[in-house]
Amino acid sequence: MSAITITQAAQDYLADLLEKQSTPGIGIRVFITQPGTQYAETCIAYCKPGEQKPEDSALALAAFTAWIDGVSEPFLEDAIVDYATDRMGGQLTIKAPNAKVPMVNEESPLNERINYYLQTEINPGLASHGGQVSLVDVVEEGIAVLKFGGGCQGCGMVDMTLKDGVEKTLMERIPELKGVRDVTDHSNRENAYY
Repeated sequence: MSAITITQAAQDYLADLLEKQSTPGIGIRVFITQPGTQYAETCIAYCKPGEQKPEDSALALAAFTAWIDGVSEPFLEDAIVDYATDRMGGQLTIKAPNAKVPMVNEESPLNERINYYLQTEINPGLASHGGQVSLVDVVEEGIAVLKFGGGCQGCGMVDMTLKDGVEKTLMERIPELKGVRDVTDHSNRENAYY
């Protein structure tokens, strides 16, 4: 059962919009940019067949499918998408009370906290370069081993990004973290971003 509610009025409105797209099987995708931070924004976008991500979950509605972004899903708990009409016409409203609520706290396991900040704060910044970073392991009492992928792989700036950006952010958020290390072999320069 999905955390999000899309009211009948919103479904009708969206179905009408989707019908005008002349793409068979088009649906919508619901996601939050920077979930769990004060900058969180809930977004709805068109989603053509095949554009959804592997970690999305499908919410099958009568007229179309709504794809719910995997990372955003916990933050969409109790969210309501509605369509309200007024004399000016109408508008789609999204209320997501938990969009800005951090899903981790001091008691959460170290790896969960590292992953949380990677997803909410670090990866959105790297995404502009087509890059991303993921946690491989936590070793030696608090060293996070990270793997850079996408446009970060083979980028000569990655050491700077790692030290100045990623490590600094993570260590500010997680006091017991001792440092970060990179497992990626940067000699592979395919698809690198310069």
